[in-house]
Amino acid sequence: MTQEPKIFPYIEHLLQGAEVVWKPLGEIAEYEQPTKYLVKSSNYKDIYPTPVLTAGKTFILGYTDETEGIYKASISPVIIFDDFTTANKWVDFDFKAKSSAMKMITSKNEEEVSLKYIYYWLNTLPSELIEGDHKRQWISNYANKKIPLPPLSVQQEIVRILDKFTQLEAELDCRKRQYEYYRNKLLSYERNEVEWKTLGEVLLSIKTGLNPRQFFTLNTSDANHYYITIRELKDGKIIPSDKTDKINDEALKLCQKRSNLEVGDILFSGTGTIGETAIIKEKPINWNIKEGVYSLKPNHSMITSGYVRHILSSQKIKDKIISKSAGGTVKSIPMKELQQVQIPLPPLEEQQRIASILDKFDTLVNSISEGLPKEIALRRKQYEYYREKLLSFPS
Repeated sequence: MTQEPKIFPYIEHLLQGAEVVWKPLGEIAEYEQPTKYLVKSSNYKDIYPTPVLTAGKTFILGYTDETEGIYKASISPVIIFDDFTTANKWVDFDFKAKSSAMKMITSKNEEEVSLKYIYYWLNTLPSELIEGDHKRQWISNYANKKIPLPPLSVQQEIVRILDKFTQLEAELDCRKRQYEYYRNKLLSYERNEVEWKTLGEVLLSIKTGLNPRQFFTLNTSDANHYYITIRELKDGKIIPSDKTDKINDEALKLCQKRSNLEVGDILFSGTGTIGETAIIKEKPINWNIKEGVYSLKPNHSMITSGYVRHILSSQKIKDKIISKSAGGTVKSIPMKELQQVQIPLPPLEEQQRIASILDKFDTLVNSISEGLPKEIALRRKQYEYYREKLLSFPS
């Protein structure tokens, strides 16, 4: 026999005997299709001001420069609800929409029912999706679900408590966006501001690793060296894991003969997710790279390693590189095409200044993501625990 949920003592104290009313969601919330706010162009860039939202886990597809048909969620927040997967997000910033498969949920009367309270309660509901079920979930299912409604003051206190648990992750996301903004700002030059040269003119060489299907076997019993692919290039660092493939001594020598990796070289992912970068900081004695990961060797009389890494991560240069890539499902940028990509080339002193500033931002962002993952995970567990406790009412 299922036990009735007990009211959290603090909430029971706030209620002071007041009634908790249960009503169908459809009675207290209304929905809108995003038809008026759909984006027309798919030309997304991080430098553009308005995020483009879609239903589901992807959420923010990119950013657009379109100025018409923007939903002003900064004035009237909404819940974005995926009509097929029931995934949902709280949105309080202006946006355009990509998917017509989502619904924009608002409260019919904020003086009686807090929309943020509805959002938190929605996320206590278990998934009831059946594989192959493609019906629209809001009207057929969720609008009929009954939500417990304590007095507005109690709803607002529940929201205040749960908001505190989500602030840390919001700060991390804000720092990352701030870093990307300043990187693109610092690395945006007009043609007449500085000299422009191709990568082929400022690099001594572009090389890559070997394909194991042609030259050696991965993960043999004597393999004890890492075989670096795009998966190991993270936040400007080379980070092997337990899942990283390994090669033996003979394969390592073959790879090094071709790639000629040295300290100061920049690794660049040229296949798949194009544009991940990392600088080799220590002599690579126990690892090498796969074919498709490029090693860029700077001509240090013209360009610094740090500047190469950051300029290749800037949105404008990334867009140029991706526009030159070829292939079907998995895109690649051929070496010859990469050599022809033009980049702005300020004086060496300015390159060093820019790289130093961006390195500090990089460290700040990565120290948050690396230094606080346990705390973030703990906060998330606490949030989920208190969300369940605070929103459990007997029916």
